[in-house]
Amino acid sequence: MYDWLRRSLWDVVPRDQRDTAAALRRRQVVTVAVVLIGAGVLGYSLRIEPGSPTFYLSTMVLAGVWVVGAFASGRLHLGRITRGEAHLRPVVSPLAIGLVLVAIFVVGSLVVRQIPPLADYVSSVLEYADQGSVPVLVVITLINGIAEELFFRGAAYAAIPRHPVAWTTLAYFVATLATGNVMLAFAAILIGLVCGLQRRASGGVLAPIITHVTWSLSMLLVLPLFFG
Repeated sequence: MYDWLRRSLWDVVPRDQRDTAAALRRRQVVTVAVVLIGAGVLGYSLRIEPGSPTFYLSTMVLAGVWVVGAFASGRLHLGRITRGEAHLRPVVSPLAIGLVLVAIFVVGSLVVRQIPPLADYVSSVLEYADQGSVPVLVVITLINGIAEELFFRGAAYAAIPRHPVAWTTLAYFVATLATGNVMLAFAAILIGLVCGLQRRASGGVLAPIITHVTWSLSMLLVLPLFFG
């Protein structure tokens, strides 16, 4: 277990992905602009009446902001992790890590629902699942999870030459804090940290995407069972 976690979250696979000075400056300018735009769109989308068609539209606009920002910033990489002497695309390990995060959040939800102010924050988010179309929300959650990782662990990570795990986690936290929901912001810290470590270890966005999507889809479908 320890070796598996170390390969997935800590051991850095050698690669040469350094940008030129001009390319790095472009990434940095694009990243700052997109974080500000995305935070505004995210804050607006979670203040829309649950079930409203405008909510679906605004979340797709948000995904578009992240994706356009990611690819406008420069090259993106899928990444690899080590297994013995081989370097492989990370698939199984990020899926397993995502499920571990799901278990942690489920256990945490049993505590949170006993604390009314915090439970209210969670319930306000789950209203979108209760009053919206679940199949549509699944698609939106999938697309947004991919889009967020393309930007935060793709473009933003590559734009920060020092301590990118910490800074991209902070950026993701600040963007999520725009919703005004402290529970979403808390979740963003943990998800951002784990996905940032995966990005650092693998050198790409594939592992963070798989973990993020596994967690977010599971939360969409599982948490309503505890806050019904």
